Amino acid sequence: MSALFPGEFTYRVVEAASIGSADLAIVQALFAENYREANLAYLEKSLGKLRYLALATHVSGAPAGFALGESRMLDLPRLPQTTVRLAGLCCVGMAFRRQGLFVRLEGMVLSEGRVPHGDRWLATGRMAHPASFRSMSKNGSVVPRRGVRPTPWQQAVGAAIAAAYGSPFDPGTFVCKGSGVPIGYPVIELDCTPEEWELFAPVDRSKGDSLLGISWSPDAPPRWDDPEVTP
Repeated sequence: MSALFPGEFTYRVVEAASIGSADLAIVQALFAENYREANLAYLEKSLGKLRYLALATHVSGAPAGFALGESRMLDLPRLPQTTVRLAGLCCVGMAFRRQGLFVRLEGMVLSEGRVPHGDRWLATGRMAHPASFRSMSKNGSVVPRRGVRPTPWQQAVGAAIAAAYGSPFDPGTFVCKGSGVPIGYPVIELDCTPEEWELFAPVDRSKGDSLLGISWSPDAPPRWDDPEVTP
């Protein structure tokens, strides 16, 4: 709990594409606080691509954080009408970190709309650095994996997810290609191993690249890792 702001928070979820000027200013300020050289054009594009925006406000009235995302039914290769959880940007103010806001805000946008999960669903996100990928990487079905080339089926699914995000995609590396300019550089101390950085070697942050991560819950479809399966 922050010593500076020890109180509680209020939360709300709005349609990202139709937020007002006051909420936009809050989101822009939090984004700029979390990223050096924050690219506001990228932020605005994200607001147009992902349906929901969750906002947290401290009882003092100070904006505390936001998250973008949605759950969507997609026809993926070999997997029609799959529930896909598209996680987007999540920024928490410096004074409010380590209070569970990231998980709470992200959970709110991914559950909004009440898209049914069914028996199996796919979690996805574009990663700026290994620390943001660490939790997902523990899932046995995760793609990409260090030292393992994605199978043709996995590459096809990755391409479909990247298209949903509106990102050009390299299926061999799972890198979402940027617009040629930085998204921004996270203001965070990274304690990552050389092994964790390996997957991010082809990610050029100066050009706005990110790494796409995908993983299944509760388990992967049959033959998910089989290189002989074609899309």
